[in-house]
Amino acid sequence: MHAPTLTGLGDRAHLLTSEVSLQTHIDDVWMAIEAEELSDVILVAHSYAGMLATAIADKAPNRLRQLAYLDAVVPKPGESWSGVHSRATREARMASANAHPNFAFAPPPAHAYGITGEAAQWLARRQRPHPARTYDSPLDFEPRRVAGVRRTFISCTQPALVTIDPMRKRVVDPAFWDGLWLPGSDLIELKTGHDPMISAPQELADVLLACAAP
Repeated sequence: MHAPTLTGLGDRAHLLTSEVSLQTHIDDVWMAIEAEELSDVILVAHSYAGMLATAIADKAPNRLRQLAYLDAVVPKPGESWSGVHSRATREARMASANAHPNFAFAPPPAHAYGITGEAAQWLARRQRPHPARTYDSPLDFEPRRVAGVRRTFISCTQPALVTIDPMRKRVVDPAFWDGLWLPGSDLIELKTGHDPMISAPQELADVLLACAAP
C-alpha cells in the first residue's frame, strides 16, 4: 500500500507555495506510481483527489485495476473542482486564499465531517491550508478512456458534505459522461461523515478490501 502526500500538504506542507497547481498534484500521484513501478493499481481518491484519480485514469488506464472515489469529486471534461460549488463557497475560499501568504485556503472545521471530541482535535492539528491554484483549474480528459477502468463511488452520508452532494446525483444519472459512467461502476454508502478514515476506519477498510478482491 502506498499513500503519496501531495505537495504543500501533510508532511510536505513546508513545500507550499503559490505556484502549487492541479498539475503539480497530478504529477505527485503519477510519479509515485512510476517510481514504485506499480501496475494493477486500486487508486483510492478522497474528496478533491477525485480530480487527480480521473487524470491518472485518463493518462494511463492500463496501470489501474479500479478507481475508488471516496466521497470525491467526479468531474465533467473541462470542469474545475470549484465548478459545482455555490458562489458563496467559491468566494469564501478565494477570500481565504488571498489572505494567505502562499495563496491557500483554510480547510473546513472537523464538525463539518461530523467529527467531535478528541478526534476533532487530532484532525485540527493535522489539517493544512489547501493550495488554491488547484481550485479553479479545469481538467480535460476523455471520459471513454476513464470509463474503461472499473469505478466505485463511496458516498458518505451522515453527515453528507454539501460540496459533494452534486457528485451523489451524478453517479446515479444515466446520462452522466454521455451515458458512460453507470456501466462498470458501483455505488456504496457509508453512514458516516466525509472523513471515514477517522470516523469509521474499520467500515472503510472493509469496503476498500472488497474493492481489491479479484
